[in-house]
Amino acid sequence: GVDTSHIVWFSTDGKGKFSTDQKGTLHNGINFTFRGKGVIPSKTEYYRAHTAIRELAAGDVDWDGLFAQGVRWFHTGGIYTLISATSADVALEAMQAAGKNGTFRSFDLNYRSKVEPNKERAHEINRKIVPETDFLVGNQGDFGDALGYDVKKVAKDAPFEEWLAVYTEMLRQVSKDYPNLKIIGTQLRGALSADMINWSAVLYDVADDTIHQAYVRENIEIADRTGGGDSFASGVAAALLNGKSVEEAVQWGAAHGILVQSTPGDTSMVTQSMVMAEIKRAASGGGAVSYTHLRAHETVLDLV
Repeated sequence: GVDTSHIVWFSTDGKGKFSTDQKGTLHNGINFTFRGKGVIPSKTEYYRAHTAIRELAAGDVDWDGLFAQGVRWFHTGGIYTLISATSADVALEAMQAAGKNGTFRSFDLNYRSKVEPNKERAHEINRKIVPETDFLVGNQGDFGDALGYDVKKVAKDAPFEEWLAVYTEMLRQVSKDYPNLKIIGTQLRGALSADMINWSAVLYDVADDTIHQAYVRENIEIADRTGGGDSFASGVAAALLNGKSVEEAVQWGAAHGILVQSTPGDTSMVTQSMVMAEIKRAASGGGAVSYTHLRAHETVLDLV
């Protein structure tokens, strides 16, 4: 089971720092997703206002005490850091404490204009978080929206190799600007319809100056695209925590991501044995195709 002893609970008696009323002033976030079908795209609507997580401020969590217990990995992202006036301070405090205690840290740039329309504020906050990060997740657009990089445009009909060359060039610049980074990468999703996609992933190993590419899955029918990006990142985390190389980790991330999109919702119901079976299937030619089939216009416009 999951240890719940570190959860900050808000009581409904109106007493103490972490309390609220019984009228629903604070509540859990709500996520409505229309999965889409055929030519009708999927659409997700969030309601994150008045959620308990927005109320946390720096100093509310004993991060040193938590990480000192042997936590191996800590993850947060650009949605949380921009969700309230205090969330960025909480995230920065956590990332710094994690680093001090030897915990590996990952951060998903994951810019959402609905959360923060002001990109300048996003740049300011993320430029404080990224120096405390080991594994940075972001597609080409995220580096422009979330960090303020001047992203080079690629023609819609350009081959995948051209897009990858531009993306790699940008990653090299990012790694120079933030020498603390160890790995940078993203999933690649080319939407053919609401329920049919091409799928892959890349990871840049900064120390080796090497791009690792996952097998491409083409014309894969999915049940629900929600959670594909998070599942890629968690698949990479699982691989590295199991002592796998970056080259192996990108395969774990891509496999987990496509499997989660084959199930409803964004909570993984996928086992490690399923991930290994999917990697084997893709490696043997079961859906693995040339990268030229994953065209730039299918990836850049639809990465999440």
